[in-house]
Amino acid sequence: MTSMSMSTASRPLPADKILVAIAFVIGLATILGAWGSQIFGGLMPCELCLAQRQAYYWGLPVLALILIFWNRIPIAVWYIVMLIAAAIFVWSTYMGTYHAGVEWGWWPGPTSCTGTGGNLSFGDLSSGNIAKVIPCDQVQWRDPIIRFSLAGYNALISALLVVLLVVAIITQARRKAA
Repeated sequence: MTSMSMSTASRPLPADKILVAIAFVIGLATILGAWGSQIFGGLMPCELCLAQRQAYYWGLPVLALILIFWNRIPIAVWYIVMLIAAAIFVWSTYMGTYHAGVEWGWWPGPTSCTGTGGNLSFGDLSSGNIAKVIPCDQVQWRDPIIRFSLAGYNALISALLVVLLVVAIITQARRKAA
């Protein structure tokens, strides 16, 4: 090993990269937990649950690309992509909060998964072409201690991801300014 490679190997990772990596791992664990609760736990996602997953399907590849191309992209592009990733998880925070509010009955949910089915006819029922609708306003699992549903946890986790990404952006800006 040359002295140059030793000095590169012993250099600590920048704090902003560590924060992005932590956000990626937490996000990955969250979506894997959602899939695990469906596949192994038997919980069926409703329309709002599936909408909340979209942020992870978009945000995690963005974070992965940031980590992969960390030292290869211009700093201006890095800031833009980081802001996009943060915005994706802001949207996820909103969706989780909205869904949790629907579950608690604080506001109405979408009629497609909280409606009463008022427009159904007997002909529709007998045709057999009706898909089972998973209600968005009925909680399938709630934490027995603090009473959060999975939607509530998603809101908290998504907010944590936003905080981690914003702190990474601020850390990078301070390091560049110094």
